[in-house]
Amino acid sequence: MDAYLLDWANLLLRWLHVVTAVAWIGASLHFVLLDDSLYKPEDPELKKKGVDGEAWAVHGGGFYHSNKYLVAPPDLPEKLHWSYWESYATWLSGFALLCVLYFVNASSFLVDKAVFDWSPGAAVAGALAYLVLGWVVYDGICRVFGRKPDGSVGGDLKVGIGVFVYTCVAAWIACHLFAGRAAFLLTGAMLATVMSANVLMVIIPGQRKVVAALRAKLPVDPNLGKRGKQRSVHNTYFTMPVLIAMLSNHYGMVTQHRLNWLVLVLMMLAGALIRLFFVLRHKAPPRWEIAAAAIAILACVAWLVAPKHEPVASAQAAAPVSFAQVQAVVGERCAMCHNAQVVSKNIQLHTPELIAGHAQQIYQQAVVLKTMPMNNATQMTDAERALLGRWYEAGAPPR
Repeated sequence: MDAYLLDWANLLLRWLHVVTAVAWIGASLHFVLLDDSLYKPEDPELKKKGVDGEAWAVHGGGFYHSNKYLVAPPDLPEKLHWSYWESYATWLSGFALLCVLYFVNASSFLVDKAVFDWSPGAAVAGALAYLVLGWVVYDGICRVFGRKPDGSVGGDLKVGIGVFVYTCVAAWIACHLFAGRAAFLLTGAMLATVMSANVLMVIIPGQRKVVAALRAKLPVDPNLGKRGKQRSVHNTYFTMPVLIAMLSNHYGMVTQHRLNWLVLVLMMLAGALIRLFFVLRHKAPPRWEIAAAAIAILACVAWLVAPKHEPVASAQAAAPVSFAQVQAVVGERCAMCHNAQVVSKNIQLHTPELIAGHAQQIYQQAVVLKTMPMNNATQMTDAERALLGRWYEAGAPPR
């Protein structure tokens, strides 16, 4: 029953996490598009009000006229829309999901003794440290390299290179400490933590200081806006790498590869390039070479992780698979987590009828995706996966 309730908590938290992430990512994409779609106003009245950019849009049967002020309108309204709840809700729901799924089952989800042999408690502590250090190092890079000689915010190229190098190092560390699937998830979670911390620690506090200064009729520190803009731009480029890291951890072909850290880095790099393509497209002709570079990187990754089939005797490949062979493989590799006492994911595989009834799930998880057994804890071989595949493709005969 405990496992059943955890599955429900997992489902509902995952749903909440996706909903809040859609809201946050959607808001981020919208504001970047809006910023890059602004043009200098020609109306003297708008210029007189201090409007530095305007954009017209049509949506849902109506027209929208957006104005961006150079600093703020002469009379700052009392009611202001603040974009932060989406960020906080996304991080909190994601962290709760991480706890329910990965930390509660750390021995299965975080630890792969073939990668690094440590206790579940130590692995949980390591995962938390990994998330915290991600923000500390990133923020340090921005503060050290993100300054011009005069002390103002700048150095975007240096910061970008520093963040990329650290992300590569962090991915390598994660893939050498945690199970492959967990390493991918934690690297995505590290970048997501950076994004949310940017909002909590830099962007919103800076905006509050600006609003307070404007209401008090005091000078505004221009670095507050520049720093907030810098971190906001970083967030939009982190979006696609975070998504690919989160989604790809469901595919054993990438998480279990011997160079999984490099696979992860390349996929995240492709995601950043895709985001760059769309950002630039808002204000210039499409830069198709950037999109082509992203596609080429993904093609290289697909080639890198493609299964290397060993030659199999034609007679062996053509030989029918008996149900006894299938039952032997499932009994040795799968049933320890899917039996009458331990019912992982509400799946039981300890009888012939249950094996036959779950043939599709066995084929999908163990043969196609290769995500089961979890972290290949029971050492299922490629030959055994191929045997299960031939059984299913032959119609999964129950006897």
